[in-house]
Amino acid sequence: MNPNALWQRYQDWLYFHEGLGIYVDVSRIGFDETLLEQLAPRFADAFERMAALEDGAIANPDENRRVGHYWLRDPDRAPDKATREEIVTTLADIENFVAAVDAGAIRPPEADRFTDILSVGIGGSALGPQFVSEALAPCHAARAIHFIDNTDPAGFDRVLGRLDNRLASTLVIITSKSGGTPETHNALIEVKQAFAEKGLDFARHAVGITLRGSAMDKLEDAEGWLREFPMFDWVGGRTSEMSAVGLLAAALQGIDIRAMLAGAREMDAATRVPDMRRNPAALLALSWYHAGNGKGEKDMVILPYKDSLMLFSRYLQQLVMESLGKERDLDGAVVHQGLAVYGNKGSTDQHAYVQQLREGIPNFFATFIEVLEDRSGHSVEVRPGATSGDFLTGFLLGTRQALYENGRESITLTIPRVDACRVGALIALYERAVGLYAFLININAYHQPGVEAGKKAAAAILDLQGRIRSALTAANGPMGLDALAEAAGAAAEVETVYQIVRHLAANGRGVNLAGHPAQPSTLSVSLSR
Repeated sequence: MNPNALWQRYQDWLYFHEGLGIYVDVSRIGFDETLLEQLAPRFADAFERMAALEDGAIANPDENRRVGHYWLRDPDRAPDKATREEIVTTLADIENFVAAVDAGAIRPPEADRFTDILSVGIGGSALGPQFVSEALAPCHAARAIHFIDNTDPAGFDRVLGRLDNRLASTLVIITSKSGGTPETHNALIEVKQAFAEKGLDFARHAVGITLRGSAMDKLEDAEGWLREFPMFDWVGGRTSEMSAVGLLAAALQGIDIRAMLAGAREMDAATRVPDMRRNPAALLALSWYHAGNGKGEKDMVILPYKDSLMLFSRYLQQLVMESLGKERDLDGAVVHQGLAVYGNKGSTDQHAYVQQLREGIPNFFATFIEVLEDRSGHSVEVRPGATSGDFLTGFLLGTRQALYENGRESITLTIPRVDACRVGALIALYERAVGLYAFLININAYHQPGVEAGKKAAAAILDLQGRIRSALTAANGPMGLDALAEAAGAAAEVETVYQIVRHLAANGRGVNLAGHPAQPSTLSVSLSR
């Protein structure tokens, strides 16, 4: 494309939101008028379906659930009075709780104030709070935050070891919709043990975020935890940052949660416009559709040129991939849809995988995220006439041009600065883009049967582990793997049996292995006596 035509296309497809100061540039995505005409009826349908969701339509028929994360930042749009009041009351309760913690009216028994936060959750209960903390937490926040987001024993030790002497002044937030999520349940047990070993009353440090009536709700009541905040049945984990899941931790760090909500609310309004050319989320969905041929054939590489946005790609991985990665469409046909997301930050990636992006397999499209304001305050010149921020912008624009010259497509999203308002807007923009794109390709973005399948498979492994122990206990002596698998009712799962007993033996769990490790068929298994 000649320079004049490219400049004209840039102007034709540059979206600008005046109130937020946000630009969305899709001019380097090569869709044409033919595709626009083809997708116009689908977009019209998608806009109607999104409006129905916001009005309270059932979005997840598997669980008869609505999807209402949009109501969190605009309670007046909630479909009934009870839901509106619950949202408003929860936000006020969060702010009142944080004010009491700040004032020292709520404090730990063994210290004058809470100095640290330990956030325990998995998936959306961790990724959203982590991204927002990295992006927005003040340099001298009133409380430092730490995360446990896995069931890795060494990970528990590392995080709890960092807290060590400050455990007595640590506020623990446990987030689980049901209380039965294995990773969060395991972490809760480990954290409780760490408190007990120091003679601390865990309940006086503990705050829960869960569904009313859940197993964890009952546990909190029985143990007398410090406070509880509700999760809502109509908010999924990957869209929960604007609920207590994200707002409580953010407010405790001194982040302006009202500004986050305001930014999201303003972006929501912009993404309701039923015109793909004037709707920033529709422009993203259109670009994703073209780049991946409506089938996710190319990966989405997220390149934020700002250190504080480093975790945005991780946050988007769950939002996009859990929402769009589906085996079947809404009609039940097998489609194997999805859109893979990866990324890190610029200009770090100038020295990492941009080489492949420019000259390797063209199996991606890029999304550059530009921040206009370099820093708050004056920048020195690192060479005559140029600051560090000038170099960062130069790397972004140069990489964008270098990719385009080699036929690599890209989107550029520009925000004026990284603040609570714009972070809220970014979250809202991608939430809506995911919803619109899902309707374009006729899938349900709001259920996750693959995640549930993984949980069931893990439970089956733990059940098999119990049967293996029972078989070994009943045995008179060592057993070969085939015999052990047969005795455990898993004759067709010898490989899995081997992997389980290998793990038990490596961790001193009362299982001995004899034989050559590289030749599993020679191994014999016995219990330690």
